[in-house]
Amino acid sequence: MRPRRVPIRTCVACRTTDAKRALLRVVRQPDGTVCYDAKGKMSGRGAYVCARVECVEQARKQKKLERSLKVEKIAPELFQELLQIVSQNNATAPAEPPPAQQLEIGEQNDRG
Repeated sequence: MRPRRVPIRTCVACRTTDAKRALLRVVRQPDGTVCYDAKGKMSGRGAYVCARVECVEQARKQKKLERSLKVEKIAPELFQELLQIVSQNNATAPAEPPPAQQLEIGEQNDRG
């Protein structure tokens, strides 16, 4: 059985690619309103940004989301919401494990 294909999307700020679920989706709905799409299913034109503070700030400063969504202006409250989501994700993310010890040639592990 073949493994399922994972949809890949590109961040509008840093242009790196990642799985669709790992990025934050902002959508311009058919009525022209712009909002955060938590489930990734809303209809309308979508744009993706990494779940990192740097990418959200860059998208805000350089108007990357406005350009991708083809709108004149995005409310500052949306960027505040994205930053809040990023900070929540960082708070719940597991800490990285410490790097594995490298043994030099000739050394033995203490475990016997």
